[in-house]
Amino acid sequence: MFKQSHVCVLVLLCAFLWLCLLYSYGVSEGHIFWTNISKTDQNLVQYVPEEENSESVISSNRKDFGFMKAMRSAKNTGDPCGGRYIFVYDLPSRFNEDIVKECASINKWLGMCKFTSNGGFGPKLNNTQGVFSNNGWYNTDHFTLDLIFFNRMKKYECLTNDSSLASAIFVPFYAGFDVARYLWGYNVSMRDATSFELVDWLQKRDEWKIMNGQDHFLVGGRPTWDYRRSSDEETDWGNKFLLLPAVKNMSTLLVESNPWNSNDFAIPYPTYFHPCKAYEVFDWQDRMIKLERKWLFSFAGAPRPNDRTSIRSLLIDQCKNSRVGKLLDCGIVEKKCQSPSNVMKMFQNSVFCLQPQGDSSTRRSAFDSILAGCIPVFFHPGSFYTQYIWYLPKNYTKYSVFISEDDIRKNVSIEQCLSQISPQNIKKMRENVISLIPKVIYANPRCKLETLKDAFDVSVEAIINKVTKLRKDMIEGRTDDDDLIEGLSWKYGLLGEDEYVNVHEWDLFFDGTKNTPDTIKNFSIDDEQQEE
Repeated sequence: MFKQSHVCVLVLLCAFLWLCLLYSYGVSEGHIFWTNISKTDQNLVQYVPEEENSESVISSNRKDFGFMKAMRSAKNTGDPCGGRYIFVYDLPSRFNEDIVKECASINKWLGMCKFTSNGGFGPKLNNTQGVFSNNGWYNTDHFTLDLIFFNRMKKYECLTNDSSLASAIFVPFYAGFDVARYLWGYNVSMRDATSFELVDWLQKRDEWKIMNGQDHFLVGGRPTWDYRRSSDEETDWGNKFLLLPAVKNMSTLLVESNPWNSNDFAIPYPTYFHPCKAYEVFDWQDRMIKLERKWLFSFAGAPRPNDRTSIRSLLIDQCKNSRVGKLLDCGIVEKKCQSPSNVMKMFQNSVFCLQPQGDSSTRRSAFDSILAGCIPVFFHPGSFYTQYIWYLPKNYTKYSVFISEDDIRKNVSIEQCLSQISPQNIKKMRENVISLIPKVIYANPRCKLETLKDAFDVSVEAIINKVTKLRKDMIEGRTDDDDLIEGLSWKYGLLGEDEYVNVHEWDLFFDGTKNTPDTIKNFSIDDEQQEE
């Protein structure tokens, strides 16, 4: 009995020890499990930067920046709009709709009301001359982008009413229409009034305070110089919208940007083509590829006799004196360029289209030539290459020809320069030009281009990428040298990520002298009506 009792005690003792070991192991494993669950849950509610080992980053990451929900959204692979949501302000109507209702005041000499019809596309074009395709063509004015862009934004597939989810915030202010209605005959107080009202309205919003407006963007359908009045002299041009400190925090999309400033970005001028379906674009591209072109080069435009720096008169002379050159005179008397059919017909019959500076550095005609499959010839890099950086190959020789303005003044023959390009290279260049068409047109918001991205899609994607990078930099404690960016901003679009260039072949064109064309201060309705 004693021996049996002794054995039982030993068995019970061993069992107890095993239970203790198992309990200890279970508690330990349970601690690890719940720790992992806690970490997983933490990842779900907090964006984790790449540099996880940095104490400063971890410390910074614990802050609530107000946009962490949006950052998490981008990581949600189950949400097709993850990282693409846009929040649109419901602005008081005086900042947009009311301005369009008073469309007659946007341009006193040119009836703008017809151009604000059809959502900013203007009247439909008939195809009596066979120049256009059957659908999607409108008589679109080159300064109606404010209305066109907002109407596209209303149909954007990833709109949200939750601003904390948004990857960017759109401000539907018709900046271009606003400045245009006060360009002639109004004092500076009247010209600036709406700009100050908008800034005051925005700065009171909670959405603004999260990033001080750096996640906001808007569209101004005119060149940047119309919004950069440098003084309060009544004779100075435009308003000072883009010079307001709050507006400098936002991204502003314009048909022409300032090469020396980093808060505005150039997006394409509207063309006449606003397709509804992708096949309409493909059919047009195929047609432009197959066209026979009888003119080596052409120019649609008028001279600028009041602008001593303009080379337009020299180009006109070369067109007139060449048997392979064609001129469409856009003088106020001729008025030929006010007909979209005339412009597009000549471009479709030309191998190369001359695109000098317009009333400012850029002109809508460059996009009309691309739409026609006509290879553009530029004379200043600020007319295209350093402007529309989101839309173009970095190697400009793939789709265009560059002849400097100085060469034209030295009487270099355009015909001779272009004749030296081989037929094989011309074919490749034309194909590259035509491949750009989808990205430089604004599609009809009533439908979708399916597999294609248009100018609207490209710009929204670029803005979201810009804001996302800025937010990551804030989380990880990185800051940029703003002075460096401002001083060299025209170069940045020519570089790859993390590249830096100190010397560039185009430096002589951007010497820091912020000179707009002399005509800008003496701008007249004659200029406004001519082909840009």
